[in-house]
Amino acid sequence: MTVRVDDVPSLVRALVASDPGRPRVTWYGADGERVELSGHVLENWVAKTANLLVEECDAGPGTTVALDLPPHWRTVVWALATWSVGATLAEGEADVVVTADPASAPDAGQVVAVTLAALARRFEGDGRFDVDDAAEVSTFADSFDPAGPLDQADLLDAAREAARSRGWPDAVRLLVRPGTFDLVDTVLAPLALDGSVVLTLDDAGDRVRTDEQVTATT
Repeated sequence: MTVRVDDVPSLVRALVASDPGRPRVTWYGADGERVELSGHVLENWVAKTANLLVEECDAGPGTTVALDLPPHWRTVVWALATWSVGATLAEGEADVVVTADPASAPDAGQVVAVTLAALARRFEGDGRFDVDDAAEVSTFADSFDPAGPLDQADLLDAAREAARSRGWPDAVRLLVRPGTFDLVDTVLAPLALDGSVVLTLDDAGDRVRTDEQVTATT
């Protein structure tokens, strides 16, 4: 059923309380690589990333964060972490730019380099950056509580309305096709239905739909 909470940290906790082992984010890479995050694992990644944002970037309510990242499970984690600290997602210039390509990052107060390789221990690309996500995120605590109340009712209402307008069922298993990735409409919305998302870089065939028990497609 629809998860009735008013902020993103509460939503993440509700997903774990509902079923900690259920897949919540599944990602398929171009080479067939598959990464699956259960509710519990997703919560840990979001908490570590939120703590990194607070401690390394001084992020909180009023901070703008730009995610210069492709459709990827790390992008989902960074979005949920951004909302968890009360910051706002933005495009272009922002207080914090999170990017897989620091060499082309716009000017920002801080640049966080993100490597998309699954087993990388540090960022090995070009460009200036202030924080190396791969090297540092694992050092942070795997629990997070925001410093104060978060005003995110409108954000979650928009996500629920997006889900309702598309007629998605409760606990939807949503396949997000290439070109339709949207952090509110195709990630936050299914999670607000106690659901999950499957991200693919290529048009998924019947095998993926069957294997992942997909119940709706963007």
